[in-house]
Amino acid sequence: MSQRIVLTTTASVPNREIKEVVDIVSAEVAVGMNIFKDMFSAVRDVVGGRAGAIQDTLRDLRGQALEELRQEASRVGADAVVSVDLDYSEFSGGGRSMLFIVANGTAVRLK
Repeated sequence: MSQRIVLTTTASVPNREIKEVVDIVSAEVAVGMNIFKDMFSAVRDVVGGRAGAIQDTLRDLRGQALEELRQEASRVGADAVVSVDLDYSEFSGGGRSMLFIVANGTAVRLK
């Protein structure tokens, strides 16, 4: 059911009216940075300074975060999430490093 949740970076859904704001929703995905170090040592497809395997991994992580955002919106009974924002951040400490992708927005019900 979460696949029917509309996600948009705009403050409204085209051709739809917002009936009510439900809640702020967010989703987080974290991955150890070692995955990227391992890829760099194995990746041979760096062309023009771009690493396709790493870009694919980041794209997959973004997709996971957006799917979890849809699930959160569905959980609170929303039809859409507007003003979606994606943030990427790194957290380091104790000899470990993690990459976080956070997706958040405003869950709404549509008329």
